[in-house]
Amino acid sequence: MKLNKDDIKKALETISIAGEGQNIVDSGALQNIVTFGDEVIVDLKLSTPALHIKKRAEVDVMKAIHEHVYKKAKVEVKISVEAPQKKNVNEIKGKPIPGIQNIIAVASGKGGVGKSTVTANLAVTLSNLGFKVGLLDADIYGPSGPIMFDVANEKPLSVTKDGKSKMKPIESYGVKLLSIGFFTKPDQAVIWRGPMAAKALNQMIFDADWGELDFLLVDLPPGTGDIHLSIMQSMPITGALIVSTPQNVALADAKKAVSMFQQESINVPVLGICENMAYFTPAELPDNKYYIFGEKGAKYLAEDLGVPFLGEIPLVQSLRESGDIGRPAALQKGTALSESFAELTRNTVQEVVNRNKNLPPTEAIKITTMAGCSAVKNKKI
Repeated sequence: MKLNKDDIKKALETISIAGEGQNIVDSGALQNIVTFGDEVIVDLKLSTPALHIKKRAEVDVMKAIHEHVYKKAKVEVKISVEAPQKKNVNEIKGKPIPGIQNIIAVASGKGGVGKSTVTANLAVTLSNLGFKVGLLDADIYGPSGPIMFDVANEKPLSVTKDGKSKMKPIESYGVKLLSIGFFTKPDQAVIWRGPMAAKALNQMIFDADWGELDFLLVDLPPGTGDIHLSIMQSMPITGALIVSTPQNVALADAKKAVSMFQQESINVPVLGICENMAYFTPAELPDNKYYIFGEKGAKYLAEDLGVPFLGEIPLVQSLRESGDIGRPAALQKGTALSESFAELTRNTVQEVVNRNKNLPPTEAIKITTMAGCSAVKNKKI
């Protein structure tokens, strides 16, 4: 059988490279197609040297040709890597995502420090201020977003956008949310290798109808691993927020998280460090502070590393309870928690403004000035 190049090209339009928003043809990755009877050679040029991405591209090309053109075709895939030009120190990686102004990665060096809790409350605080907010729960192996927003039983719908099928994020408390937790059973463990997890994340990033967002918060898994690298390569991260508790064992890992973002190959601005579980104040002794996990450890770490300290969140029982029932504590106005999250939000957005050289300088952090938000004018945090 003689293979047709146009049929092969049409088949390749059904697949994409991990981290790319377009198919393999439109992205420019396809360089050439050569056919000899039932044999075909496909030349690709990728922008990343990652072995798992190269292997996935090879497998996807073969599968597409076998399924859409000729099942018995002999396929050879030749892959070259285009060395990326060296970027400036503050240049952010990843292709812009239409409609999303700022992407903030929320990370921690270790688990159990309340990273997801901080992300959820930061999201609803931003939303209450008039910002358009989305939250991507990128903690593939321990997704908690659906529970914290009381939407664990919801399922994203499929919508058509510009002729393409897209996932519609679940909306709760004014925040658009996507999580792998929507696609698995509550008692089902996600046992995936890195490439599969990265592919799932790319689908939630590029195959979702996020619409217009001022901020997309990305709740990263603990540690410094493959998922983090995939996110940094795929998305134009505006900056990273590091969450830690005050004790030394957490601070040591938080320091590693800061170091990861500051690596030359990643080079994402660190907006600052947030200290969770900073102190405990019993309800019957509102003027007392008990530093159960150590005093101001994250603040001192921020000073040592030369990054901003964004705020401290107290250890309060209602914070845990609110997460369990799916109503973020920051929604309860006039409490110590809501004030703490308001300060964290104000400082975080100010750091976004400081790092966005295209924005005019601010006098009093107005909504229209902060991060290019178009929602509410002359409103202060």
